[in-house]
Amino acid sequence: MGLALKRSRLKDIEIAGYDVERGVANKAQRMGAIDRAASDARTAVREAAIVIIATPISAMREVMGEIAEALPDNCIVTDTASTKAEVLRWAEELLPRRVSFVGGHPMAGKEQSGIDAAEAGLFEGRAYCIVPSVSAKETAVNSIVGLAQLVNAIPVYLDAQEHDSYAAAVSHLPLVACAALFSLARESPAWPEMSQVASTGFRDATRLASTNPELTDDIVRTNREQVVHWVNRMVQELMRLRDLIEKGDEEEIFKTFAKIQFERDTYITTGAKRREEAAAPMPEAGVTVSDLLVGEWAARRTREIMKSLEEQERRARERRPRRK
Repeated sequence: MGLALKRSRLKDIEIAGYDVERGVANKAQRMGAIDRAASDARTAVREAAIVIIATPISAMREVMGEIAEALPDNCIVTDTASTKAEVLRWAEELLPRRVSFVGGHPMAGKEQSGIDAAEAGLFEGRAYCIVPSVSAKETAVNSIVGLAQLVNAIPVYLDAQEHDSYAAAVSHLPLVACAALFSLARESPAWPEMSQVASTGFRDATRLASTNPELTDDIVRTNREQVVHWVNRMVQELMRLRDLIEKGDEEEIFKTFAKIQFERDTYITTGAKRREEAAAPMPEAGVTVSDLLVGEWAARRTREIMKSLEEQERRARERRPRRK
C-alpha cells in the first residue's frame, strides 16, 4: 500500500509506518514505501489524517485498543483485513466516536507474504471492498474510495455480512480447497512417484496452499460460519460431479463440463471488460491530501465513471435494434 500510494501523484503526502517485527519499518523506509519509521503504533498515528491497519486479523483488536487514545480528532481509520464483521465490531467497541472507521479489503492477495513480496502494482484493476461502519461520515467513506482509486483499484460497496459471505465463496473456499487437494495428494503412499509427474495443473490448483498459515487461521476463525457453509456447498458439488461420472452418461458428462467451461470463459472475458470500463485512471497532477480527505476527488471521479458507464449503456441500447 505504501509503495502504491508513493507511486500515485498525490501531493503533500507523508507516510509514517510501524511494524512490531524488528527492522521491518526501517526496511520499508529504505525501499521507499514510507517516509518515516515510527518507534511504536501510538507515535505512528499521532498526527495522522488516515490510518491503515494492515496486520493479521488476530492482531487488529489489540492494535485498535493501543492506538485509540492517540488518534487525532476527525481521523479516518481503515484496514485491509480479509473478513469484516468481527473487525467492524472491534472498531465499534474500541475506537473513539471522534474518528470514522471505514473497513476496507483489497481483493488482491497472493500466497507470498512479508515486505519482500510487496509490489506497487498489486491493486491495479482489482476490486477494493469498502465496508463503512454505521457511524462513518460520508466524507470519510469518500476518502477511502479515493484511497482505493489512488492505487488504481475498483471500489465496491458492501455491508459486513455480504462481504464475509462473498469472500468465503470466492476467496476463503479456494484457500481451503487448495489445502485439501495438496494434503490429499501429499498423504498418499504413492506421493514420491506421484510428485514426479505433478506439473503445472497441480501447481496452479494448489497455489494457495502456500499461504501463510497465520492468515488462514485468522480467516477461518473470524468467518467460521460462512466458510463452513461454502465448504458444504463444495462437497455437494463434488458429489454431484462424482455421481455424474459414475453414471457414465457420456453426453451428459460432456454437456456439464462444456457448460462450466463456457460460463467460466464468459466470466473471464466480461469481467476483464468491466474492469477496463470502470477502472479509475491515476489521479491528475495537483491532487492533494486535502482533496482526498474531504472526498472531493473521489466523489468527482465516481461521477465521471458513472457518467461514462451510462453513456456506454446508452450507445449499447441504440445498437440493439440494428443487431436484431
